[in-house]
Amino acid sequence: MACKDMILHETEYKIIKQIASDHVFLYRADIKRIHVCAIMKILQGVMTMIPEILLAEDDEQIREAMTDFFLDKGADVLHLTTAADGAEALDLIRAKHFDLLILDVMMPNIDGFTLCRQIRAHSDVLILFLTARAREEDVLYGYSLGCDDYIIKPFSLAALFAKVQTMLKRAKGTVCNNILKCGAIRIDLVTMTVTADDSPVTLAPKEYELLRCLLENKAQVLSRDQLLDRVWGTDYFGTDRVVDNHIKKLRHALGNAGRQIRTVFTKGYQLTE
Repeated sequence: MACKDMILHETEYKIIKQIASDHVFLYRADIKRIHVCAIMKILQGVMTMIPEILLAEDDEQIREAMTDFFLDKGADVLHLTTAADGAEALDLIRAKHFDLLILDVMMPNIDGFTLCRQIRAHSDVLILFLTARAREEDVLYGYSLGCDDYIIKPFSLAALFAKVQTMLKRAKGTVCNNILKCGAIRIDLVTMTVTADDSPVTLAPKEYELLRCLLENKAQVLSRDQLLDRVWGTDYFGTDRVVDNHIKKLRHALGNAGRQIRTVFTKGYQLTE
């Protein structure tokens, strides 16, 4: 019999969504009357479209806060699984597919750096480091191991959620071949090389992160506070003038292409074509 469009009761829909999210079929009395076609339709949509995220973090409060925040965004937006240490995370990674991993660097049993190295031996899954280690040498070491991005503790849950969404969009092909480009400015995210007007540009780590942030949000006006949170982390206690100083250095390094970084009076900065 062909499947036709049908209306499900809210309870039925919730049950099927739970089955799909757990990837398990439960043969219970309360789902026997649900039409098999409806189950297959919803399972197909849930299991193929909702990104699977793994958070490996030993701080229980952070795990709970992130779980609540992600759930508030909707169970049909992202599905978050948590692990309390690196060993548990590794077991989950071996047992299940994930689209993105959020790894705390300082975890018991297996730390984030070691876990990243093991994962990169056989997988190119997206990896986001969550860490209080804000020193540039630590950040650069993480990138050398193959991580895709960093977020510094303490952090804004909204900023983290936005970063996760941006990384997932990029992986789906919103940014092709790991290239970010706007006008004459181009970043290769794999080799971490920058060019402007087809000439190589050497940037300090903070200028690189600033440019990457602007490219990932091109045409959008980003406030100084937003740039501070995303590049320096929410634990930075200096003034927002540090953003202006690094933007000045970035413009200078980019040469003529630096004119693409536009100052929006009283608002912030915008990268234009």
